[in-house]
Amino acid sequence: MDPRESGSGTLAVPGARLHYEVRGEGPPLLLIAGGNSDADVFGGLAAVLAAGHRVVSYDPRGNSRSVLDGPPADQRIEVHADDAYRLLDAVAAPGGTASVFGSCSGGLIALELTLRHPERVRSVVVHEPPSLSLLPDAEDQLAFIEEVHAAFRREGVGAAMAKFSALFGGRAAPVLPEAQDNSAFFLAHTMRPFTRFLPDVAALAPMAERIAVAGGRESRTQVAHRPAVVLAERLGRELVEFPGGHSGYAKWPAEFARLLLDVFAALPTGRGQAPCGS
Repeated sequence: MDPRESGSGTLAVPGARLHYEVRGEGPPLLLIAGGNSDADVFGGLAAVLAAGHRVVSYDPRGNSRSVLDGPPADQRIEVHADDAYRLLDAVAAPGGTASVFGSCSGGLIALELTLRHPERVRSVVVHEPPSLSLLPDAEDQLAFIEEVHAAFRREGVGAAMAKFSALFGGRAAPVLPEAQDNSAFFLAHTMRPFTRFLPDVAALAPMAERIAVAGGRESRTQVAHRPAVVLAERLGRELVEFPGGHSGYAKWPAEFARLLLDVFAALPTGRGQAPCGS
């Protein structure tokens, strides 16, 4: 596939081949999935947004159709941010900018992308980024993550994911659209490095006006929501509440999309560009 056309394709990046999908025409809008998700989780949201935007989504490296060139290895936010940058280069106008939405660890990737390549990011919305290192009780929370990893090694995926659900109020994980189950890769190589990742808040501060930090209305009491609250406070931003919980974009795509576009339209953009909805 020609990266400039709508449809799906594959992009070679150092160490992996990324599966990506493009829908619609208009200002570029990049959706970054997190955790064990892939592009399919954004199917409903992307369909709504594509009415006025060129929407790009993809499977993060190691998940589903984005296969690694070598054996599985622990993942790094910095490498994933480079993947997002290379994808923008391939599918957006050369030297142009894109609005970026990142969910869960996709939010951490979006922040790192913004920090490394501010000239390519118009504005960014990060939804419940799971940086447990931001929390005042980070040591306890990260010790819990180690317990989840130990349960995975000892008892397998099911037991580990059941334990991991404590971050989401103890509820079973919702059934989300996905090309394949990436839970084992997530538990083995993504969960620990991504929850330990600490965004460089001081370096992001000069760009804070074009960063919106979001959380789910239904996940206010959950541990997974807490890093977003701390990040918003440290950036001097008011937390934006979106419909649903940690994955509200999948359950309420139309409502989520409307608010997302409103938030993008209200944010200042890089390099004096027009807002996303223009």
